[in-house]
Amino acid sequence: MVLLFAFLANLALGNVLIPWSDVCEILFNQTHEKQTWSYIVLNYRFPKAFVAIVTGMGLSLSGLIMQTLFRNPLAGPYVLGLSSGASLGVAMVIMGSFLLPDFIAPLIVNDFGILIGAFSGSLLVLLLVFFVASKIKDTMSILIVGLMFSSLTSAIINVLTSFSSAEQLQKFTFWTLGSLGNLTSFQVYLLSAIIGLGIVISFTIIKPLDGLLLGENYARSLGISIKRTRNISIIATSILAGTITAFVGPIAFIGLAIPHVSKLIFQTSNHKTLFIATLLLGAITMLVCDTLSQMPNQNFTIPINAITSILGAPVVIWLIIRKKGIR
Repeated sequence: MVLLFAFLANLALGNVLIPWSDVCEILFNQTHEKQTWSYIVLNYRFPKAFVAIVTGMGLSLSGLIMQTLFRNPLAGPYVLGLSSGASLGVAMVIMGSFLLPDFIAPLIVNDFGILIGAFSGSLLVLLLVFFVASKIKDTMSILIVGLMFSSLTSAIINVLTSFSSAEQLQKFTFWTLGSLGNLTSFQVYLLSAIIGLGIVISFTIIKPLDGLLLGENYARSLGISIKRTRNISIIATSILAGTITAFVGPIAFIGLAIPHVSKLIFQTSNHKTLFIATLLLGAITMLVCDTLSQMPNQNFTIPINAITSILGAPVVIWLIIRKKGIR
């Protein structure tokens, strides 16, 4: 019910206020006497709200998986360096175009090129993480390796910025702020299909994740394959977080904070409950953040990443303060 309320509020509120009754009429009848309202709801707000739901679900679920896998309450969906890899790919497309001839650069520096760059960067980091995971048995070492990959990619991005123009830096900065409303219909369908696949894969490791809560040795005694669970967790997180970053940019704090909020609300560590809870709370939170970013009756919008950070940072600080209660 809360998700439905947040969804309708997102469609009704914005630069143009549309009464809820009219929003429902537009959704059910696909038309309205005010064609402008119909266009705003069906062609802009509805796809953006749907992307917000999918994004919130994917990030919150991948955050839950990473926190359980590494048994670290401050782990998030980007802990493997996937976001940094995507950022590097986008930076290479936008800011590395000075290495290309003038007649080729415009063919690459566009929305499609940025999407491919983000996917390629995430995929490269994923392959590197899998290579390292195949060589070491310690799960915590993978966490450290992911952080090192993030540092390395950030250093390369910093080098690229020193050779970039103001226009290139501005374009890259806008991408890092995140955007839910710049996707075509095909991209929305593709994003939804890939996130759906990631969610299905995640559900296959519910019981192994419950076992990992008590430690790897206990999980092995239950017959749980640590390597298989670790690999599936990395694949699922890569699909969810990597795809979302490629399509909408890096979205902060949702994957870090929502799993803890789910545990606090439902008072359980059972992943069968937490999976559903994180999916719903993640979707609701992203809808609320997107609604706040639209600033009703204002002619401007606040970047979605700024809103998630403003709401998420206090939650993380509060969690650190009461760390003794985190499981």
